Amino acid sequence: MSEKIDTRRRRFLGTAAVSLSAAEWALSELARAQSSANASVSNATGASSNASFDTIKQVDAGVLNVGYVELGPHDGPVVVLLHGWPYDIHAFVEVAPLLASAGYRVIIPHTRGHGTTRFLSDSTMRNGQQSVVALDTIALMDALNIRKAILGGFDWGARTACVIAALWPERCKAIVSVSGYLVANAATGGHPLPPKAEHDWWYQFYFATERGREGYEAYRHDFAKLIWETASPKWNFDTATFERSAASLNNPDHVSIVIHNYRWRMGLAAGDPKYDDLEKRLGQAPVITVPAITMEGDANGAPHPEPAAYRQKFSGRYTHRNIEGGIGHDLPQEAPKAFADAIIEVASY
Repeated sequence: MSEKIDTRRRRFLGTAAVSLSAAEWALSELARAQSSANASVSNATGASSNASFDTIKQVDAGVLNVGYVELGPHDGPVVVLLHGWPYDIHAFVEVAPLLASAGYRVIIPHTRGHGTTRFLSDSTMRNGQQSVVALDTIALMDALNIRKAILGGFDWGARTACVIAALWPERCKAIVSVSGYLVANAATGGHPLPPKAEHDWWYQFYFATERGREGYEAYRHDFAKLIWETASPKWNFDTATFERSAASLNNPDHVSIVIHNYRWRMGLAAGDPKYDDLEKRLGQAPVITVPAITMEGDANGAPHPEPAAYRQKFSGRYTHRNIEGGIGHDLPQEAPKAFADAIIEVASY
């Protein structure tokens, strides 16, 4: 039987030394690396907002012990911000203080396989399918006694926001989704796309092979940097900014989660049967009824649908915004004020 990972340090008994488990040691090392990366960015840019991200909270939620940061008043309206791949919580390092200063309670979790988030059991399937990642957010909200929240995200995080809004609208006051309606249909994921579209998803085919898994394991930072550069071709991020987020990819479950996610989307890896009913519902492309704002940068180099393709998937009050100025895939980090403004606006719908 797998032993549950306890991320809390054992207490001193008299003068006995504190003994750390391997999991605890890994957690503390990753937190130290991220703290160091934060300091590097702060020294390089003089940005004071990094300080709020130095303290990572941990809470047991569902099958995970989730690492997250929290800003703003505890009694404020709740906003949960969800990052994508290969990014981390620092995608919202400038968005979060803007929202906190406007009175919002901002929660930003590390997605499973990222940062200090860990599985509670070694026997849990390292599953990256969309319904499971969405359930992680529901479990976190339950653990923090949050009944309803505004959800905002990009990439994987936008998909999670859309899934929750579609399946559990009672938990979602409104959403802000970069690149619109991103709910996947597992039943059609294995069907071919036009050649140009397939070319844009080149890494999905790479991940479908064992060579790709081994390559990502060995070169995950190089791989992530390439994705950052191609997905945001006009974003001149510096080394310190990249390394601050890349530290989160050192999570021991990261490769397994990422590889499963992309193989599952192509029908090359099975999901957990207990979530089949949820995936069938998502495969019907359910309409999102809660208020929504969708956003797109004018220089997004990652595969993404045209706004007209998903307009009819939002039946509630809805706005779409094109953000100009060379804004790429990581829109919250590249245009933080525009993203924060969208959160505040959709909260008023």
